[in-house]
Amino acid sequence: MDALVTIRPLIEAAQLGDPDALDRLLRTCQPDIRRYAYRHCLISDIDDAVQEALLILARRLNSLRTVAALPGWLFTVVRRECRKLERRVFGLEAYDETRMEEWLVSRSDDDLRIDLAHALESLPLHYREIVLMRDFEALGIREIAARFQLSTAATKSRLRRARELVREYLVA
Repeated sequence: MDALVTIRPLIEAAQLGDPDALDRLLRTCQPDIRRYAYRHCLISDIDDAVQEALLILARRLNSLRTVAALPGWLFTVVRRECRKLERRVFGLEAYDETRMEEWLVSRSDDDLRIDLAHALESLPLHYREIVLMRDFEALGIREIAARFQLSTAATKSRLRRARELVREYLVA
C-alpha cells in the first residue's frame, strides 16, 4: 500500500458500514493487489485472483485489527488465491511425471518447440528471465542471483516455480 496513513480513515469508515468508503478503499488497494497477482499468478488468473482478494477484503474488513497489517494480509490472500486457481486449472496437486512423459512422446520436435515457446511467453517476466538465463544461457545460480540482486535461495525458489509453471502449461 502506498500510504497507510491515507487509507486509515477509509478503513475506519468502511468498518462502520460506509459503502462509499468501502468502495474507495477497494479502488485504492486494487492496483497494489494487481501488481502482486501479476508476479504470483498465471496471466489468465490475475483478474480472478484480484477479484477474490477484494471480495475477501470487503467481507473480512471488520476483523482487521491494525492498519499496518493490511498489506501483508492482502498479499497472503492474493498468493493463496493464485495457488487455488492454479490447482483448479491444472487439476494437479504436484508435478505428474507420467503425464509429462506421455505428453512428450505424443509431440513432434517442432510441436515441442512451439509449445515450449508459448509456455515461456505465458510466464511473468521475472520467471521468464530466470529460466532463460539458467536453461538457455547456462548461467549459474550465483550469477543469476547477482544479476537480480537476490539470495541464492530466492533464485532457486524462483527458478523452481518458473519450471513448475512451464510444466503445468505444457501438460495442461
